[in-house]
Amino acid sequence: MAKCLTLDDIKPKGKVVLVRVDFNSPIDPETKKVLDDTRIRVHGETTIKELVEKGAKVVILAHQGRKGDPDFIPLKQHAEILGKILKKPVKYVDDVFGEKAKNEIRKLKSGEILVLENVRTFAGETKEGTPEEHAKTELVQNLAPLADLFVNDAFAAAHRAHVSIIGFTPVLPSAAGRIMERELKSLSKVLENPEKPCIFILGGAKADDSLEISKYVLDKEIADYVLTGGVVGQVFLAAKGIDLGKPNMDYLEKKELMSLLPGIKALIQKYPDKIKTPQDLAVEAHGKRKEISVKELPTEYLAYDIGTKTVDDYTKTIRKAKSIVISGPMGVYENKEFSFGTKKILEEIANSKAFSLAGGGHTISAIEEFGLTKKISYVSTAGGALIEFLMGKKLPGVVALEKAAARTG
Repeated sequence: MAKCLTLDDIKPKGKVVLVRVDFNSPIDPETKKVLDDTRIRVHGETTIKELVEKGAKVVILAHQGRKGDPDFIPLKQHAEILGKILKKPVKYVDDVFGEKAKNEIRKLKSGEILVLENVRTFAGETKEGTPEEHAKTELVQNLAPLADLFVNDAFAAAHRAHVSIIGFTPVLPSAAGRIMERELKSLSKVLENPEKPCIFILGGAKADDSLEISKYVLDKEIADYVLTGGVVGQVFLAAKGIDLGKPNMDYLEKKELMSLLPGIKALIQKYPDKIKTPQDLAVEAHGKRKEISVKELPTEYLAYDIGTKTVDDYTKTIRKAKSIVISGPMGVYENKEFSFGTKKILEEIANSKAFSLAGGGHTISAIEEFGLTKKISYVSTAGGALIEFLMGKKLPGVVALEKAAARTG
């Protein structure tokens, strides 16, 4: 695991602790109401609660949406939701680092919480840069002198070199919050020294990451097998030279995935026994589910799921696994006709004794839909950060914490 300090290494009592969390939530475009408080809850019930109980003066930095997007709203609602979760008053100020915000920070007493305004209302927040460059910004220059410690709990935003993620680490003692710590521990478990056999199951519609992840985990001998489904499975079949039929090939073309084929083809040639692709697909024929073997392709119908033979084949591999990573559903699970593949594979993982890690928005939704959340070892709330970590990339937010820990000794 990354060598960061954690909450175990700091004494926050009576100190002003700046906590960067990821409260970014789905917002109803019409009413501007928060639709799902999962992210607020995970930070609230762990890191924030612990700091409050230890007597810290907690100042929260978070973003919501992007400037110009319908979900770019103030954090007043988020503060109210956090108050309900913690069953205690949570203060909010509609200012990030001006006099209003600074006065509220100065007034804080031990055990109190203040939520600052959406950090992305500061125009410079999303500019990429080094921690040292960001330490010179107005945001850091105004807030750091009022704080004693910085805690980064926003693993889901750690792949971004933004000001509030890395700018405080050169000037304040810095530690990982409990969510950041938990994510790093769980990911290290599958990436640094996974129990073998280790399998990666890649599905969903975002197939552009699948080649890089597969290449990284196979070349580094992290994964013993890569199982493919969803659009990812179709791209891998196309790379094998299989014509999926006009509607499916047109879809891959439209999604600009055809450029991946040469790279995937080379990877399959290098690891012919380690990459598994669907043996059959479920297509929509006249509004009904119809399973066809890959040998029967091309088809005039759109494929929406993996078939029974594929599920049986993948199940055998899952049952032997000691470590499992799944990112992406096996098909259009939201449609009852095509939920079979995703449901069966997730149930198999849930019933396995292997350490299982699941991530990605649609994967989490599917796990919740089938009532399997408690049976997966670790469900990651991160999207882009998780994908970059699985590709072996260094996350700026994590690197900044490691450097801060090295300086602190």
